[in-house]
Amino acid sequence: MAEEVKAENTKKGKVEETVFISEADQYLFSQGTHYDIYKKLGAHESWEEGIKGVYFGVWAPNALEVHVVGSFNGWDTGAHPMVKLGPVGIWGLFIPGIEPGEMYKFLITAQDGRLLYKADPFANYAERRPGTASIIADMRGFEWEDEKWMTSRAKKDIQRQPMAIYECHIGSFMKHPDGKEGFYNYRQFADRIVEYLKDMKYTHIELMGILEHPYDGSWGYQVTGYYAPTSRYGTPKDFMYLMNELHKAGVGVILDWVPAHFAPDAHGLAQFDGQCIFEHPDPRIGEHPDWGTKVFNYAKLEVRNFLIANVLYWLREFHVDGIRVDAVASMLYLDYGRQDGQWVPNKYGGKENLDAIEFFKHLNSVVRGTYPDFVTVAEESTAWPHVSSEIGGDGLGFTFKWNMGWMHDFCEYMKLDPIYRKGNHYALTFAMSYNEHEKYILPLSHDEVVHLKCSMVNKMPGYQVDKYANLRAAYTYMFGHSGKKLLFMGQDFGQEREWSEERELDWFLLGEKNNRGLQQYVKELLTIYNKYPALYELDDSWDGFEWMNADDAEYSVYAFVRKSSKGVNNILFVLNMTPVLREEYRVPVPKKKKYKLLLNSDEERFGGWGNEIKSEIMAEKEPCQNQEYSIALDLPPFGAAVFVF
Repeated sequence: MAEEVKAENTKKGKVEETVFISEADQYLFSQGTHYDIYKKLGAHESWEEGIKGVYFGVWAPNALEVHVVGSFNGWDTGAHPMVKLGPVGIWGLFIPGIEPGEMYKFLITAQDGRLLYKADPFANYAERRPGTASIIADMRGFEWEDEKWMTSRAKKDIQRQPMAIYECHIGSFMKHPDGKEGFYNYRQFADRIVEYLKDMKYTHIELMGILEHPYDGSWGYQVTGYYAPTSRYGTPKDFMYLMNELHKAGVGVILDWVPAHFAPDAHGLAQFDGQCIFEHPDPRIGEHPDWGTKVFNYAKLEVRNFLIANVLYWLREFHVDGIRVDAVASMLYLDYGRQDGQWVPNKYGGKENLDAIEFFKHLNSVVRGTYPDFVTVAEESTAWPHVSSEIGGDGLGFTFKWNMGWMHDFCEYMKLDPIYRKGNHYALTFAMSYNEHEKYILPLSHDEVVHLKCSMVNKMPGYQVDKYANLRAAYTYMFGHSGKKLLFMGQDFGQEREWSEERELDWFLLGEKNNRGLQQYVKELLTIYNKYPALYELDDSWDGFEWMNADDAEYSVYAFVRKSSKGVNNILFVLNMTPVLREEYRVPVPKKKKYKLLLNSDEERFGGWGNEIKSEIMAEKEPCQNQEYSIALDLPPFGAAVFVF
């Protein structure tokens, strides 16, 4: 009978694969180099002797016994005991006759006799919270249509390409009017977000909170299921659909990835087999006192393998284009968030986490070494050297680093009453002094618009019309400055309330002139950014940036040029950070050329006062600052002007 079933399935074109965990699999996992381990551990459809079922594998080296319990056996604690396969501590079991869609957990008997019901660390799908079971997932058969995108991605050097990222939280981007919890699923979200990103001209989207997590208020930064796209918004294949649609539209996808810590929930990774196998057993190293979370043991090869294979899983199975690694500084420093006596120095007596350093080097060498077009981004908030670097050297090997210093100086400056900006003029010039040290992304992320920090528009001083004028000028500075760009959702149309994961963005504001004008202005900035290589080709070099006037603190005016590698279509930025009209303001320029106006932030269609700037200005041989030539223009209050020459 089994042979007849097998023959029938073969005739139908169904692939029959037998999943098993070999001695070689166990050895490679113990050495931290089994980069396909997610294909063995977890729950996978399998055939044995012509019978279809599911093969279960789990790493629990300290367990006395492990059983598979689930909806298919009535959660019977004794029905399906697993077999320990070897000294590495991996357990395996084939259960015939079960299909995707069934719920399950591992029942682990700890050495002290405790019975622990654990979700599968390698599960591809999870029960919707507050449920905590894993679900056998059907991962096969999705028909990808993004070959054009993937082929194109492999040919590009992302360092020399435009990168404008829209950071997005699916659950609060837009709420479903009829849904029980108001969530659009991955497919419905795809239909809405793709249209928006294409219209606005973003090149990438960064998705928050995709890895499975129990608590909405953590925004996805306290994970329990590293190998499962959250079931809040649908199935793994639904997520594949979202990825596919984004790629077909020419939009890259970056996932927030959280190897710094994980949720302490009882069904998760913490004390998984009764002992600390994922987290460091010393609480001074293995716990974050401020966050109440567990910290991975980066010295353990199996843990490194779990995390590195996880990145490869998202890359291979879901065609993800990159990761943004959260809280890198908390991993690099043993004393991060800890008082004296709460942390343990390294073997040299220092505060550097040597194991985390090696983990990052290993991660980037494997992932970027195998897939050079895959992007790894570090959210690193200190002056740690060589975060973004070539793989194989002394650096950590990331593609990019978030420029948190730029972000802090920028926000603090823009919050100032204009009368005090002259005393803080350096805040907008300082970042270029260290720009060559890393490959930067300029982030205005969700972290800047929560916890009483105000929305971006409400950080700005003055009356409402002043706030929006300030923000248009601020975004112009950001898009002109060296570095790739990141805006959190809502910032591009002037979301006025702080962000909350519990409600959707205030889309109704687009009925207001100021908000509609700001959105149109950001769209113009994005269009110009994508069009002119001068704005992205040479982000990490002084060859691509030159100050025209960095010293006019008295008037709070800035002028600089972005240059292309070919020296054509260079872009001049002039910014007035005060509410005063600067008539016949003279700007030094590098060449005797005709300067054509691309953008005037004070146009009425953007919500401005309507002060005009000439569409073309010919440079005059009138020395100014250190330049032989200059142009003169009427610079509007809180105005930004962008020229091409």
